[in-house]
Amino acid sequence: MIGLKRGTVKLVTHQDEWLEEAERTIEELKRLLNGTAADLQHVGSTAIPSIHAKPIIDLVVGVYDLNEIMSHVELLGRNGFVFRGEDVPGQILFVKGDFEKELRTHHIHVVKWNGEEWNRYINFRDYLNAFPEKAMRYDRCKQNLAVQFPDDRRQYTEGKRRLIERLLEEAGRWRAGR
Repeated sequence: MIGLKRGTVKLVTHQDEWLEEAERTIEELKRLLNGTAADLQHVGSTAIPSIHAKPIIDLVVGVYDLNEIMSHVELLGRNGFVFRGEDVPGQILFVKGDFEKELRTHHIHVVKWNGEEWNRYINFRDYLNAFPEKAMRYDRCKQNLAVQFPDDRRQYTEGKRRLIERLLEEAGRWRAGR
């Protein structure tokens, strides 16, 4: 299962198809971006097999300069990747899905390659994959919030914020010590 109605929260157990879809989408984006991306990675909870996730594929696209992506907005749009702009400072978002049904299947986060946001995405994924007990802690938090806020993605996301920040700090120290 891939896709979730916009604004809702539903967590499901890990699906093998998520990895396959991420790989397929990465290859498609590489072709469309034609060398603009320094690297593309599958991130987010669908990239952490031991935990539950919203069935939306998160990818991070690292570019040397965020302005480089702007020349690809039209081409990406023609291929189903809808430009949403700078959703947070230093990050450009594209989404994919069935927009008539308000269904989101992919979030594509474009950030400066090897910059702070890039490293946060990669470190978080790698840390939770390396430390199952940390992943389980995050999973329990997410499941509790999903029960509380099934129709309020903002509250769900805000509820995870402090734990994510703590795990990101740990992940940064872990990465620096390797």
